Amino acid sequence: MSCGCCHRWSVYKRTLKRDLRFVRIVAGLEKGIRKAIKHDQLTSDIFDSTCSKRPNKLAVVSAYDDVKYTFAELRDLVNRIGNIFYDSGYRQGDVVVLFMENRPEYVAFWLGLSKLGVITSLVNYNLKRDSLLYCISVANAKAVIFSNSTEDALSEIQTELNGLDFFCYGRSEKIKYATDLPGLIETTCTSNPPRPEGISFYDKLIYMYTSGTTGLPKPAVIRHTRFYFMVNGMASSFDITHQDTNYVALPLYHSNGGVGGIGMMIYRGTTVIIAKKFSASRFFQECAYHGATMFNYIGETCRYLLAQPPSKYDRAHRIRLAIGNGLRPQIWSEFKNRFGIAVIGECYASTEGNANMINIDNKEGAVGFNSVIAPGFYPIRLIKVDRMTGDIQRDDNGMAIACEPGEAGELVGKVRSEYPDDPVHQFDGYVDKESTDKKIVSDIFNKGDSAFRSGDILVQDEFGYFYFQDRGGDTFRWKGENVGTAEVEAAISRILNMMDVVVYGVEIPGIEGRAGMACIGDPDYRVDLNYLRCELLNRVPNYARPQFVRLSSDHIEQTETFKYKKVKLREEGFDPRKVIDDRLYYNNQRTGKYEVLDILAYQRIIDHNIRF
Repeated sequence: MSCGCCHRWSVYKRTLKRDLRFVRIVAGLEKGIRKAIKHDQLTSDIFDSTCSKRPNKLAVVSAYDDVKYTFAELRDLVNRIGNIFYDSGYRQGDVVVLFMENRPEYVAFWLGLSKLGVITSLVNYNLKRDSLLYCISVANAKAVIFSNSTEDALSEIQTELNGLDFFCYGRSEKIKYATDLPGLIETTCTSNPPRPEGISFYDKLIYMYTSGTTGLPKPAVIRHTRFYFMVNGMASSFDITHQDTNYVALPLYHSNGGVGGIGMMIYRGTTVIIAKKFSASRFFQECAYHGATMFNYIGETCRYLLAQPPSKYDRAHRIRLAIGNGLRPQIWSEFKNRFGIAVIGECYASTEGNANMINIDNKEGAVGFNSVIAPGFYPIRLIKVDRMTGDIQRDDNGMAIACEPGEAGELVGKVRSEYPDDPVHQFDGYVDKESTDKKIVSDIFNKGDSAFRSGDILVQDEFGYFYFQDRGGDTFRWKGENVGTAEVEAAISRILNMMDVVVYGVEIPGIEGRAGMACIGDPDYRVDLNYLRCELLNRVPNYARPQFVRLSSDHIEQTETFKYKKVKLREEGFDPRKVIDDRLYYNNQRTGKYEVLDILAYQRIIDHNIRF
């Protein structure tokens, strides 16, 4: 046997156990989905079944007050909501926006609507004005459910939402014609609402917004099949059962908290502890108090937790599993060891994509893997792209060029068009067909095939493990949120009445994600930055506002196809030693102004003495 063959055999032996387990998990998921399809089960049917098994067990609990529901009580609330909207004339295929903060009732609204075949569009409760109006409008919604906490933002655009019905969970003060839901809930029956004819496990369940790496936020389609696959993929990988208690401090409009967190309650009967918002100082204290055995994370929350001073609660808890995405390899061991967490379930997933993966064997730093023995079983691949233009690099036959181990490339997932009923590899995309089509490319694995472009850059090692490198396209992540640069560029252009605007994300050493930076073509330096900052407060959410501004002494450089050269701008970042001819400013949170970013301010930012 040649030396090369010996090496391959050594790799196969090291990965065989992992790969066989992976095959069993995926095969089990496909079997479960086929069973649900055969018996016309919906997500709400599976929830009802879970409720019947343990009706008196706690289903959802508020972390900070006495609001809690057993499975039987939550099922009654779900049915009441379904009946309210059925009596109000809502039917299969209608869309209702849920614009509400984290609370135990959140899941009851979209589950209740799903019994009617009504699709719930889960809108970020931090949005304001243009962004909020766009997200409601693009979903083609007929109604909005909101609460006292989100009423102010909604009231600012209510005159532009003609024809929509409004339902308030609480008493509305500013939207006078909103229906008072608590009063209706008290008087509505708890029996199952009428089931639509022909409703299917293939139907749309919810919309979750994603920037999709480019452009404005898009409602991504989550069908019952995809919800099943996402939840049970995680649950099967880490043996999550009804004996677990899951602490969720992430937004329920995100897939990590809203699917990965809530889904465990629906499918596995776990108790879910819902925090209104993430608090680093109270996190492990709340976990200990509620007896949590697992929690959902994003990378930034892990960094915040590590930054807390040592506490008696660091290990005074029962947490066995942390599951999520974005935990940096640099702090992986420190995070795991300090808080005594046995298993880190790092995932890679895009809300709309089919190239998702999970780290099932606690491999430090890896976001997941693919089998090296049978890579075609789960067809994902890294391909070479031009980092300046984003174009796929192809060989003489027009085929995408696959990356070698250790070589960075864009992750793609094959769309198995030859199996139209394959929910594992389907790409449902977005509500807007044009946006969906833009994410599909051809001639990737085989001539004439189709594949989903993730827009993300990863590296795969020889054992099949993937490691995240960077987000491609026009999206970056900050404060745990995806920021679509086109949306922020459009807002700045409207405020300043200028078209020469580029927004991108820049790295701050030691800080998770990328901070927003705007480069504005302003040769005469006429831009009023205080006016810009004030207007941005009302137009885009806090996490999307640029923390740095660069006023360019010339027009911003473009490619031959008139795309801005963002790669160079990102590389130069906010370093005044690299940005020689332009003026730099930073968002001073203390003074509430954009102030000059000189070498002294730059060093204070690097040393984390100036924070964002």
